[in-house]
Amino acid sequence: MTVWYLHEVDLTGKRVLIREDFNVPLQEGKITSDQRIIAALPTIQYALKAGACVMLMSHLGRPEEGVSDPHYSLLPVARRLSELLGQHVPLITDWLHDVDVKPGEVVLFENVRFNRGEISNDNVLALQMASLCDVFVMDAFGSAHRAHASTFGVARYAPVAVAGPLLEAELKAIGQVLENPQHPVVAIVGGSKVSSKLMVLNTLSQKVDQLIVGGGMANTFLAAEGFNIGKSLYEPDLVSQARTLLATMIAQNREIPLPLDVVVAKEMDKNAHAEIKTVDAIAADDMILDIGPKTIALYKDLLKNAKTILWNGPLGVFELPQFARGTREIAQTIGASDAFSLAGGGDTLAAIEAFGVGNLSYVSTGGGAFLAFLEGKQLPGVAILEQRAKDSEQIN
Repeated sequence: MTVWYLHEVDLTGKRVLIREDFNVPLQEGKITSDQRIIAALPTIQYALKAGACVMLMSHLGRPEEGVSDPHYSLLPVARRLSELLGQHVPLITDWLHDVDVKPGEVVLFENVRFNRGEISNDNVLALQMASLCDVFVMDAFGSAHRAHASTFGVARYAPVAVAGPLLEAELKAIGQVLENPQHPVVAIVGGSKVSSKLMVLNTLSQKVDQLIVGGGMANTFLAAEGFNIGKSLYEPDLVSQARTLLATMIAQNREIPLPLDVVVAKEMDKNAHAEIKTVDAIAADDMILDIGPKTIALYKDLLKNAKTILWNGPLGVFELPQFARGTREIAQTIGASDAFSLAGGGDTLAAIEAFGVGNLSYVSTGGGAFLAFLEGKQLPGVAILEQRAKDSEQIN
């Protein structure tokens, strides 16, 4: 993968347009997690220190395209950036034409999705964005799987298009796990549905030594092994594919270690009574909502021997205390490991914050992009940077 990086370009006095991922969670207009803003700070600070005129853009939520909706305004982000950077970051609402910004200053453009043509990657809109800058920096890994005007089109037309430090770090971290990992490699893939992560499971089954499936996904695999899973969430249409994946892993001397015991309840509720049962003792009215202590011990042993760990998704309904132990203890084990550990995905980030897990080698800011990369898909926001770098080499 060959792209130009931010540190390879002279930014002095240049108008630098940076696409970041400020799609942060909001509650009543207040940011509940500023992790994505903090992750972008090194890129912004680098450009400011280099004497650039810095312009930032991002999307937030899913407003109706072309409609300015105050519920999806980036104003809270502008305020938080001002606090973190120690300088005023104004929010510019009318920014598609000329924007006044001087070297050492930084402005934030209002939600890119308020512009008609953003999602459809309209050429006119992309050209307008590109005309604002001397250098375009794609730093939003979390949006790199989308071919939108602010992630793809602007990179096509900007005078110079490069990858920012955050995007660079993401690509290198995921590349290290998928392309040249130290073995044993253990992957933990949790979530409710196998169907949403089937491609990820298929890709990882060719690369890892142990593939731990968690959450509702594990129930489909238990059903494939003939266990009664009661009224637990699972996908009957994918039982045969789960069975095939289990057999394929065994044939390759790899493993999908399934739960030995689980935590069940009659309903998923904060007041539900939790009970530990072996997987061959689940009643017809039981719901599997977490892994049990024997399974936790098994997975911990695998993780302690691992040299590379990939984690995406919880192992149970960790939002409820009585079903949080599995995710909490596995997360803490990963945090304490000397292995190279890569974690990513929205629920994974929430678990990391909830349990105060530190010392992970890298935490990805991407959700859909993270999964797409794990599937082996080409990310449009990265592909266009590769094309621009290739074109530049041919000209030179």
